[in-house]
Amino acid sequence: MEELRKGYHHDLEAARNDLVLLAARVVEVIPRATSVLLDGDLELANILISGDAEIDAHSVEVEERCIQILALQAPVASDLRVVLALLKMIAEIERSGDLAINICKAARRIYGHELDPKLRGIISRMGEQAAAEFTAAIDALQANDAGKAAALDDMDSYLDALQKQFIAAIFESQAAGRIDLQVAVQLAMVARFYERIGDHAVNMGERVLYIVTGKVPDHSKPDRRQVTLGDDTGAIILGPGADGAT
Repeated sequence: MEELRKGYHHDLEAARNDLVLLAARVVEVIPRATSVLLDGDLELANILISGDAEIDAHSVEVEERCIQILALQAPVASDLRVVLALLKMIAEIERSGDLAINICKAARRIYGHELDPKLRGIISRMGEQAAAEFTAAIDALQANDAGKAAALDDMDSYLDALQKQFIAAIFESQAAGRIDLQVAVQLAMVARFYERIGDHAVNMGERVLYIVTGKVPDHSKPDRRQVTLGDDTGAIILGPGADGAT
């Protein structure tokens, strides 16, 4: 039995490390996507969009490793909890990668439009906060730290506040004639993408809490995901639960 437990722990640790590497790739993409948006770097946008397939492939590899643990090793309850949490986190990470890529796609659609300093400043802060939240989620997972995981809620409140400031600044800029309606819609989508990355980081934190405490995440509260602004066509879609990743 002791040898079997060692096998569990070895495979679980390998799966956890793979997931951390996957999440770290997304953390690298977020600031680069922000740079694409602020600098209008279409070459970098195309590089990041092409690289999304590698993140998707890596996600599948980590998922398959977790499924093999479930199928071949029949883990005990505590180990099973870790595997299930990791599987959930894979989806959160993959979707966040898609959202970062969507920021690049939005940047391509507004290429050539100059953004005023207020908009640029808030975009920069949203990008920094989204990346910081994702990094904090990774740190919580690596350390098995329930306190760090719980702190993600407060971090995300700041990102939510930035999103609201940005939407107000978009309306202000449009009313002043500095941006047109189509650019305003694309920027609103961008704000939503950053906000959803933060939500996925919070969800990862909830899974860390589940690993550490066994507490099942409470999803009976009102869902913050009330409006999804956009798909890759630029349409505005209303509906609960969607995150706008394409």
